[in-house]
Amino acid sequence: MDKILEGLISSAHTLPVKKAIVKKVVEAAEKDVGTEECRSLFSVTTRLILLGEDAFQKQVGFQVLEAYARYHRSEFETFFSKDFVLSLLQQGYEQLDHKDPAIVDFIHCGLRLLISCPAVLELFAAVQVEALRTVCERPGPALCARLAALLSDFVQCVPRDKAGILFCQQLVRTIGYFHCLTSQEQELGEYVAHVSKVATLLQNIWKAEPAALLPSLQEVFAIISSTDPSFEPSIALASLVQHIPVQMITILIKSLTTDQNVKDANMTKALCRMIDWLSWPLAQHVDTWVIALLKGLAAVHKFTILIDVTLLKIELVFNRLWYPIVRGGALAVLSHMLLSFQHSPEAFHLVIPHVVPLVRSLQADKLATSKAFLFQFTELVHCMMYQYSGFPDLYDHILEAVKDLPKPSEDKIKLVLNQSAWTSQFNSCASGPPRQAGKSETGKTGLVNLGNTCYMNSILQTLFMATDFRRHVLSLRLNGSGTLMKKLQMLFAFLAHTQRAAYAPRNFLEVSRPTWFNSGSQQDCSEYLRFLLDRLHEEEKTIQVLESAVSSVDVVDSLGRDAAAPAPPDVGGAPSPKSDDRRTLIERTFGGKLVTGVRCTHCDGVSEKEEPFTDLSLAFCPSRDDDKSGEVKAPLQGSVNGGGGETPASASEEQASTTALAAEREEPPLSVPDLVDYFLAPEILDRDNAYFCGKCGGLRRAERTLKVTAAPEYLILTLLRFAYDAKCHVRRKILDNVTIPPRLRLPVQRPAAPSPPAAPPAPASPPPSEPAESSENLAKKLKPSRQDEEVQSVVYVLGSVVMHSGVSSESGHYYSYGRDRAAEGDADDQKDGSGRGERVREDPSAAPAVADDWLLFNDSRVTFASFQSVQNITSRFPKDTAYVLMYRKQEAAGRDAVTGSAAANGSGQSAEPPLQKELLDAIIKDNKLYLQEQELNARTQALQAPSSSCSFRPDGSDDNNPPGSCGPSGGGGGGGGGFNTISRLVF
Repeated sequence: MDKILEGLISSAHTLPVKKAIVKKVVEAAEKDVGTEECRSLFSVTTRLILLGEDAFQKQVGFQVLEAYARYHRSEFETFFSKDFVLSLLQQGYEQLDHKDPAIVDFIHCGLRLLISCPAVLELFAAVQVEALRTVCERPGPALCARLAALLSDFVQCVPRDKAGILFCQQLVRTIGYFHCLTSQEQELGEYVAHVSKVATLLQNIWKAEPAALLPSLQEVFAIISSTDPSFEPSIALASLVQHIPVQMITILIKSLTTDQNVKDANMTKALCRMIDWLSWPLAQHVDTWVIALLKGLAAVHKFTILIDVTLLKIELVFNRLWYPIVRGGALAVLSHMLLSFQHSPEAFHLVIPHVVPLVRSLQADKLATSKAFLFQFTELVHCMMYQYSGFPDLYDHILEAVKDLPKPSEDKIKLVLNQSAWTSQFNSCASGPPRQAGKSETGKTGLVNLGNTCYMNSILQTLFMATDFRRHVLSLRLNGSGTLMKKLQMLFAFLAHTQRAAYAPRNFLEVSRPTWFNSGSQQDCSEYLRFLLDRLHEEEKTIQVLESAVSSVDVVDSLGRDAAAPAPPDVGGAPSPKSDDRRTLIERTFGGKLVTGVRCTHCDGVSEKEEPFTDLSLAFCPSRDDDKSGEVKAPLQGSVNGGGGETPASASEEQASTTALAAEREEPPLSVPDLVDYFLAPEILDRDNAYFCGKCGGLRRAERTLKVTAAPEYLILTLLRFAYDAKCHVRRKILDNVTIPPRLRLPVQRPAAPSPPAAPPAPASPPPSEPAESSENLAKKLKPSRQDEEVQSVVYVLGSVVMHSGVSSESGHYYSYGRDRAAEGDADDQKDGSGRGERVREDPSAAPAVADDWLLFNDSRVTFASFQSVQNITSRFPKDTAYVLMYRKQEAAGRDAVTGSAAANGSGQSAEPPLQKELLDAIIKDNKLYLQEQELNARTQALQAPSSSCSFRPDGSDDNNPPGSCGPSGGGGGGGGGFNTISRLVF
């Protein structure tokens, strides 16, 4: 019989003859055959299986072997002994090497035939040992796949306990050596199938022995983090990722990113190789693990690694988008890498050349999956172009390619960018108190308090939130870096684009602080604002004068305007409507004109003086001043500097005080329009305050009037809350709650309509007594005597409010509320229809509520707020009162408030100008420095964590009780703050 089988090896027979012979041989297995004949037959079948020249011979060998082993079990058990199996696994078979996959297939078949025999247990033990030895020899994918099949069918052959852990580690390392050098599709498919079988074996072992999982993963990391230049791990390791439980991501990433023994070079290599895994066709969750590791590194501030890896691998990840089988995971990783790399446009600009070809390819594809993917991809591109505006030469062809595709809203873009930055990743592993690593959820940047500098911070945030002013400052072309406007431009650029949670304006403080402001002391924010605007105005006027002296040379001035047309263009490129407008930017934005008129009641002589202003100082009515700054408030507010309040001398005095306080509470609350009316109302000048009439040649009784003749685009109002107490010789704070309307009407005198002649004076009468004079003056102030037909009502919309928190001018804290211009003038700011001042609606059902689009700027802290919180701040916190208010002219809602040109997008929301290269380079440099600082701090904290102890200073009134404080001042007089009016800068 064995000779018949040996005859099958010859190729002389035809296929039908061969099949007939095999059939006879198999049928003969049922007959009694001698032991020697069986052994000979088993040897021949082994030769056919292991050394057969073609697949048919091997198939014949397996068929005959199975038939004779079934009917002659004892003979086969003797033949397929432990020694025989070990010789096959260790030495091979004749000329066949022991690493040939056919040997494992043969043993697999033999174990299946002996499964019911007791001797098979001895074979299992032998195979356990040999399986571990085999994987240590780094076999190829085919042999590993055959071994995986054997061990999957016979789990008794899988090494156990410590040997099992070692087996898994060695098998992982073996996979790391897998390589497929062919490009043929069939061979590539076989390679992927082999790797998948090995990965499935590991998955089964991990399920049966969970203790082997973590050591296996540690081995994976050891392989991919190797910096040995002679060894490049196979991306076949990606096949293991889909078998790792997803719930282990957090544990493993935390372990890797906080391990002090893992060097940066090793982590960089590991991350790069994990990104390479995106090319593996069948792996799942690779993108999840890559993104988790990126976030984990960001959480512990290892930004150097992230920068290096992103720049090195961003193009490779982008190229994976061309292959549908790996496209989804590649887009997820690409999105995270681009959106988190927000300190510089470098990563995005690396992939820009590849964007349009991919978009066109997807558009031509016409498949539903390609269309859905295209929508996601173009949304990512829009986010990046929004983040790094100012490169039209790079983006024009992209915008043309995606013009017919949906574009995400600006709000969605801002939300995506704010949530994706590296600095927004929360470090759950850090020790100590939480620290703000990146911008707040508002996306806005705070300002670091440099030592009682909240007066500056609140003003700077208020100016920054004046959208048109900010936009024009950023668009100026400034020469040199020594000007104050250049410093303000740099500050605004950082507030808009830095990744820091709070920016420290040290340079700006040094150049903008008045010389009489003591460093480190509390100061008046209103005084600082006037000084700052005056400085900016004078600086620009000086430059204009210098340019006029060299009019023969056509140069561009340091504010970026051509000498022949000094007004700056808006962002959209539209020129100013008045080419001969020589006003400065401060004049065009905040400048108004106020005319003070004095009429002598004796001769009717009128004297008028026009002066510019940048803010209006609104005093409180005397009747309210006397009560709020006197002893009536003392029992409620307590002492100013911590001492005990004055005690009434008798019960009658206490009762009188209580009665006065009750009467006071019944009075309607003051509003900003009330203060404006009081400011503009006529005032009688008499007796000690009499007017010297040049026509009469002596002191005369007169009437003084104030009228606004030119309304500013941004109206700044200062509430004079700090009144001088002549009795106690101290400055006290007026703590009245003043209602702040969302809209305000300012009466402005029409330039073309002169005032009508004054009425003839009344017959001379003896001078009234002093009490009568005071009553008359107060009555006139409270009852304005202006004619509606002589003025036009200019409507303003509230944009910012600076608050002062404190009970005196000697201490306290400033913070501000503000909102972007996009929200101003919307339907949520409801009118009351009264022709005078706007009133805040008290009935919430009467009109839509004001949208919660306000922001609270408190030094380094920026949070969301609402208009209701602005209005009700004093009722909730009696020490917190509105001090400086900024309104924006409502008619400018659809145009630029400074130049009068249409808004960039026609919707009332001006586009931000692209950053100039100098500003962009400075921000990129600082953002990179910030990431390095965060990384260094994180490493220092990690080293000091076991013994560190830190103090935490919460945000709050960090300006209380400053040394040498001059305190907020009340301003002076009844006029507006001018550009050169030094007398307005009152201490």
